[in-house]
Amino acid sequence: MPRLRLALAQIDPTVGDLTGNASLVHGWTSKAAGAGAHVVAFPEMMLTGYPVEDLVFRKSFVAASKRTVDDLAAQLAADGLGETVVIVGYLDADQVGPRNALAVLHRGTQVATYFKHHLPNYGVFDEDRYFEPGDTLTVVRVGGVDIALTICEDLWQEGGPFAVAAAAMVGLVVNINGSPYELNKDDTRLALVARRAAEARATVAYVNTVGAQDELVFDGDSMVVRPDGSLIARAQQFAEQLMVLDLDLPAAEPTPPAVDSAEMHVVNVLISDSVADSGQPAPAPEIAARVTDEAEIWQALVLGLRDYVRKNGFRGVAVALSGGIDSAVVTAIACDALGPANVTAVSLPSAHSSQHSKDDAEDMARRTGLDYRVEPIQPMVDSFLANMALSGLAVENLQARVRGVIMMAISNQEGPLVLTTGNKSELAVGYSTLYGDSVGAFNPLKDVPKTLVWKLARWRNEEAERRGDVPPIPERSITKPPSAELRPGQLDADSLPDYEVLDAILAGYVDGDLGRDDLVAAGHDPAVVDRTLRMVDLAEYKRRQSAPGTKISIKAFGRDRRLPITNRFRESSS
Repeated sequence: MPRLRLALAQIDPTVGDLTGNASLVHGWTSKAAGAGAHVVAFPEMMLTGYPVEDLVFRKSFVAASKRTVDDLAAQLAADGLGETVVIVGYLDADQVGPRNALAVLHRGTQVATYFKHHLPNYGVFDEDRYFEPGDTLTVVRVGGVDIALTICEDLWQEGGPFAVAAAAMVGLVVNINGSPYELNKDDTRLALVARRAAEARATVAYVNTVGAQDELVFDGDSMVVRPDGSLIARAQQFAEQLMVLDLDLPAAEPTPPAVDSAEMHVVNVLISDSVADSGQPAPAPEIAARVTDEAEIWQALVLGLRDYVRKNGFRGVAVALSGGIDSAVVTAIACDALGPANVTAVSLPSAHSSQHSKDDAEDMARRTGLDYRVEPIQPMVDSFLANMALSGLAVENLQARVRGVIMMAISNQEGPLVLTTGNKSELAVGYSTLYGDSVGAFNPLKDVPKTLVWKLARWRNEEAERRGDVPPIPERSITKPPSAELRPGQLDADSLPDYEVLDAILAGYVDGDLGRDDLVAAGHDPAVVDRTLRMVDLAEYKRRQSAPGTKISIKAFGRDRRLPITNRFRESSS
């Protein structure tokens, strides 16, 4: 039985950085070759980054992607890496249009290509676009083992490329991915890979991107699964990693079997019938431990913010630190993502700011060591009020907007990216001030409900204690009733249902697309349901103007849920 040493390169590309991404492939191929790997696989659309969105329409971008493949193959060979078989995703095109593609590089040339579906512009894959009649399945023979090459959504189709791979009697299926993170998706992913391994009757190697692109974060979680569904190896989540392992695989038939499939044609490419012995055995395969939901989400939020700031070239971030729970959690995420030295926290007290809120903001600054400053807003508010006759809600919103002006002025003057701190619950019901507390270029909590914000705060403090560190978030920020402090004695509970009740309704209405009657049937109070749904429906115009933020759920505002702003349909009792 032939033995192949396989490397899965779980790494972090940048959309549009063709030269930089090719350099990453070169560097990680060198590491794989140094570890004795015969084959190294990189993620989906590795050379272009993923998703490329409207860049697919630019012929110049597609042409640059194709040139990068050729240049990379030549450079690998020139640097003594040509014997390593490199499987890498890129963007190509044919007579119909752009294609999600995979290239196999060996000895200075592109020896094989696998074209996946056409790429009109959709963000990440559409589950209805699996494969089309006439598509090909590419099978390469390396070291006497037949390897079927697949891309991302091939996994989602029963009876598709994996069934064809079984008919072709391959020993290994390599599946390259750009699979975005959602909470608990790792459980779904493992089960799916196991089903496809059984369907293909072959070992499946699944390699996924890690890193973040705008709202999306990719968690890696690369793995190798046997035909019987057992897990051989699994990479960490949210970290770059080269996973190298030896696989004893069935020898290929001397003559590739004829495959009769109305859907796909099989293209066989011979690379080698044997490979050099790798010398020392590879390290024993490791299966990375799973973590708690809170730990998983925290890592996603940290990576999402870090990559957004790093890839867009900003010099740190600025946060309006009120002493409340949301701004405290955003500040803690920023410190973990970028280091306290790159975080500016600004206290913006008004006449209604409580002493405990000011103290809690200062306490968090001491706990983390970030750059902290105080900018009282009342003199500026008074200047407005001396020239305008405002009262009630207009005065409350004025305070929030003065704070927004100060934060953006700091950004303009000193360069940090302003983070906004509204959570998913507030965004859902419109509990924010446009151009006020909603000011900012990125929102780490955009897809995080309020009840989860509290859980994350407690987890982060407990994690600090476990490590022997100072908990970053003051206890009082977690335990006190939430308030915007824009009028005397104000509490969120004055305007909103209890967050436990609110978040349960929002989970059904926003994430689950349930109607009013469904929510009432689930046990929610009809009056509270009616009130909540009305707030959600009327706040769509605010959400359209909100900053991007890391997606962690199945239904994130802006990316997954988008309703008409002008819309007279309202849920009512049937």
